[in-house]
Amino acid sequence: MRIVTFDDFIDLYTKAKQRGIDFVLSKMTFRKSSRTKTAFNQQKIVHSNWWIVPMVRRRWNNLITGDDDLRYEDYLMTHILQDEKKLRLLSIGSGVCSHELELAKYDNFEEIICLDIAENRLNEAKALAHTRGIKNIQFICADFADCTFDTGSFDIVFFHQSLHHFDQIESLITQRISPWLKDNGKIIINEFVGSDRLQFSKKQIKAINEALKSIPKQYRVRFRTRLIKSSFHGSGVLRMIFADPSECIDSSSILPCLHNNFVPLIEKSYGGNILMNVLKDISHHFVVTDAEKEKILTRLFHFEDEYLKSNKSDFVFGVYQKKIQE
Repeated sequence: MRIVTFDDFIDLYTKAKQRGIDFVLSKMTFRKSSRTKTAFNQQKIVHSNWWIVPMVRRRWNNLITGDDDLRYEDYLMTHILQDEKKLRLLSIGSGVCSHELELAKYDNFEEIICLDIAENRLNEAKALAHTRGIKNIQFICADFADCTFDTGSFDIVFFHQSLHHFDQIESLITQRISPWLKDNGKIIINEFVGSDRLQFSKKQIKAINEALKSIPKQYRVRFRTRLIKSSFHGSGVLRMIFADPSECIDSSSILPCLHNNFVPLIEKSYGGNILMNVLKDISHHFVVTDAEKEKILTRLFHFEDEYLKSNKSDFVFGVYQKKIQE
């Protein structure tokens, strides 16, 4: 476990440059809930993370659905849930609800409930739903800890990059989520399932640095700074807790818990072990690509594919059905 790393200081500086000093100052509180909320309650944050790169997103599509142009939401509805009707779905930690709004376009759903603590993000989603004429979706701004639903209320409980923000995954899934599901109910995740608190192994950090060095220097300038990203040291636990106490607090327990208590119907790995950390703060260089940049990204993709041949994926899309109690 790393308490403090050199990257912690770099991250503090880049956050101030990218998001403004007000964002950094918002973390100066002893209240864990307040620090967590500031991590999610900002609208239109400008950043340079791996998910902004179109080629990366196409790679995800291919690894999950087998088609560069088919997103997992459409794959879910056309290949997995196509014959199911009058579905009720609860999305926990829905944020701006972009995925839920996509799902709501399908008449398979009778109701989709989006639950999140960030009121302004839900208001943004509510406005989009109104503009698009989507009526089978509702939005609840509340702390999950204060929420309760009747037994057997939902066909699906959905987590998109939110489950890894919960502690004590085993009790969460078995004691709270599972009872809310119908007997044949499902949990659907698109999640980070890697190391708790992003405490990556020495082997993974070494591989990340090897991949980083393959990128020409001009494409390693950190977003909104003049700093060259020359190495990766990983996150210190203190910085993780300071920035967002909920971040990856028990992420390594997600898959073991789901495998023990649910039947995997589909589980697709899509990496991230190398790409997420290599491209952090330099992704903006690859939003618009030319032949050279495409070659760089393709080389990175191949590097990660080779790494995944002998290492578990940090990100997984999966559908898990509740086990029938005997």
